[in-house]
Amino acid sequence: MHHTYNGMAAADLQGVLWQKSRHSNSQGNCVEFAALPDGSVAMRNSRFPDGPALIYTRAEIAALLLGAKDGEFDHLGL
Repeated sequence: MHHTYNGMAAADLQGVLWQKSRHSNSQGNCVEFAALPDGSVAMRNSRFPDGPALIYTRAEIAALLLGAKDGEFDHLGL
């Protein structure tokens, strides 16, 4: 795998397993995550699977998930 960076083509992340939430709907309104060999996590928009991927550290993803579980983003009205 090549060096990973924010905005790289998700198609260039060959051999990774993308996973989306079971709460995603059939219209493709979801994001997908993939664990990368270097320990980071990639995220992509499922409607554009070959489009850009954002690369995060595990600590950044953990902070996002913990914040969501704690209701920190409830003000978005989702």
